[in-house]
Amino acid sequence: MAFDIDMIKEVYASMAERVDKARELTGKPLTLSEKILYAHLWDGMPTKAFTRGKDYVDFAPDRIACQDATAQMALLQFMQAGKAKVAVPTTVHCDHLIQAKQGAAQDLKRANETSNEVFDFLGSVSNKYGIGFWKPGAGIIHQVVLENYAFPGGMMIGTDSHTVNAGGLGMVAIGVGGADAVDVMAGMAWELKFPKLIGVKLTGKLNGWTSAKDVILKVAGILTVKGGTGAIIEYFGEGAKNLSCTGKGTICNMGAEVGATTSTFGYDDSMERYLRATDRADIADAANKVREYLTGDDEVYANPEQYFDELIEINLDELRPHLNGPFTPDLATPVGQLGEKAKENGWPIKVDWGLIGSCTNSSYEDLTRAASIAKQAVDKKIKPKSDFGINPGSEQIRYTAERDGILKIFEDLDATVFTNACGPCIGQWDRSDLKGEEKNTIVHSFNRNFSKRADGNPNTHAFVGSPEMVAAIAISGRLDFDPMTDTLINENGEEVKLDEPNGLELPTQGFAVEDAGYVEPVVDGSNVEVVVSPTSERLQLLTPFEPIGDEIKGAKLLIKAFGKCTTDHISMAGPWLRYRGHLDNISNNMLIGAVNAFGKKTNFVKNQLTGEYQGVPDVARAYKAKGVYSIVVGDHNYGEGSSREHAAMEPRHLGVAAVIVKSFARIHETNLKKQGMLGLTFANESDYDLIQEDDTFNFLDLNEFAPDKALNVEVVHADGSKDVIKLNHSYNNSQIAWFNQGSALNLIKKQNA
Repeated sequence: MAFDIDMIKEVYASMAERVDKARELTGKPLTLSEKILYAHLWDGMPTKAFTRGKDYVDFAPDRIACQDATAQMALLQFMQAGKAKVAVPTTVHCDHLIQAKQGAAQDLKRANETSNEVFDFLGSVSNKYGIGFWKPGAGIIHQVVLENYAFPGGMMIGTDSHTVNAGGLGMVAIGVGGADAVDVMAGMAWELKFPKLIGVKLTGKLNGWTSAKDVILKVAGILTVKGGTGAIIEYFGEGAKNLSCTGKGTICNMGAEVGATTSTFGYDDSMERYLRATDRADIADAANKVREYLTGDDEVYANPEQYFDELIEINLDELRPHLNGPFTPDLATPVGQLGEKAKENGWPIKVDWGLIGSCTNSSYEDLTRAASIAKQAVDKKIKPKSDFGINPGSEQIRYTAERDGILKIFEDLDATVFTNACGPCIGQWDRSDLKGEEKNTIVHSFNRNFSKRADGNPNTHAFVGSPEMVAAIAISGRLDFDPMTDTLINENGEEVKLDEPNGLELPTQGFAVEDAGYVEPVVDGSNVEVVVSPTSERLQLLTPFEPIGDEIKGAKLLIKAFGKCTTDHISMAGPWLRYRGHLDNISNNMLIGAVNAFGKKTNFVKNQLTGEYQGVPDVARAYKAKGVYSIVVGDHNYGEGSSREHAAMEPRHLGVAAVIVKSFARIHETNLKKQGMLGLTFANESDYDLIQEDDTFNFLDLNEFAPDKALNVEVVHADGSKDVIKLNHSYNNSQIAWFNQGSALNLIKKQNA
């Protein structure tokens, strides 16, 4: 039986009435996304039609999911909110703090030894506040959510950008910063600008080497890493119905890479099959009673150009397999064209590793399709030229795959089966075959391939593909290998060709597991003690931020970031994950990956107080010690990538008053607002070029901070000359109140008091 079935039935009980009212108010048929949004309004029954991309709306999400790296800061904040229990069903999943090195057993044992303090903290906080806890090794948050918590027509938020994975089961599931999650845990509304809608019409049916992963790799090439910003991507059409539920999850998962608020599919037979296979027939039965409300209206899908802000059409019959990369997930190349492109760009052709798994592609179907290629290597006596690493998505997937002999196929190729955890996908990989910054190529079935992402090496060229294509490329050991046309030489000297992959949507014997890794919280947690040592280097109780105020004068430029500046550049993962619960310690990685526009170096900026060049955190701390605010300047899509709020909390902690950029990624802009600082955009993008290394900033009219009213800032240069630049913002009255109180959490505490 499903978790929280009564809550799910309540959602369905009110859905028809709310959706019918929304249809009446808007005067038109509704997309699935609109149905879910209008059915989850904080005030209940809709009373007005909202304008996409403009109106801020309060929502009531059904549940929250947190992964261990972000949960630490989220729960440290929640502990300050003055609540005895979370207001909505919430779970914590321990998947980020397990380093992939030797294999599942050794790696999990080592993680439990090195991160026991954090796991104990998360377990005790969960127990105290009524939060479901998934132990280390239980699985990757998004696969576990899909198997246990996601339900058609629901709304969920999660403290990880790939929360959107649950769209594969018909949810509107959105990645947020921890402060957003804290609002909802504390029983408050969750605010979101009503999204625009991008429709993707899928026709035909996948065939041969093409997989669901190739759909989103193609979409990423079309939309680019910021083309989905502020929008929900809704997939529909016969091609969508022809996809498996977990295939839909893969597509939605990687929608985070185009900046989309989330992605979703309408409820269909594949979702019903998946619900029943994962022991949730009760949800399937309940969903079937409101089936028409769990997908877009027929007229919308018949005439989509009238109802979506943007429309993309993809014929699955004609779609070719892709490998996207390197260094950005939107550089899309059909597999057969990659060799020539690699030679033109000087990308290493030799492939050192093939990595299969991650929250994007670790379902039973994914493993069986990849295993069908791996088995051919065994049967046809082809010795793989690359190393293999496998990350099963959950203990249920791992146990079932082991029972069915799937993992043994990989082990026969000397693959390393890592823990059911994120591992290399988030930089938790102790890679044994490379040291230093050697130029090399890897292929993986993950979602992101930013520089340094997997192994910390800026010269690792990572390419994203489907599990079966990763298997084929890794067996060949060459980036220019096209399994659809090329042959390989086996150990007998014979020329052999790989057959097309095949797999099973669901296990024929059903899923099985002995210990899924779930810990139910006690009913009354009032006597549960949560202990944080004052001398801990990994956990630190939070001190509320003081309001910045409306008199920002003499603020110094900290860094003018050049080019792409993702959350990985602002707050790296990898070895820094150990400090995710200690704000002061993790602040020592603030912006150390960002390229300084002056000198084009990383972690090397001018301290205007001394004239010396130092690391970014060192200069920020020097300014803070003297009571001087600092300013960060950035380019387009600043804060792209992960939902990690540390990328906002660290600058706030070290005295950054404002981040001024050409444009923001959605989650990061919200995170800055939540922490009580200024996230501003150049009204004239070319003003970015006016900013000089020794600049000082004086805000001229911050005392008049108001919605839809630009701010004016005087930029004073070293020679005494000045420029006054206009800065836009998207703050509404509630968000301005966060700024005035010092943070959103400060306001929550004040209201609760």
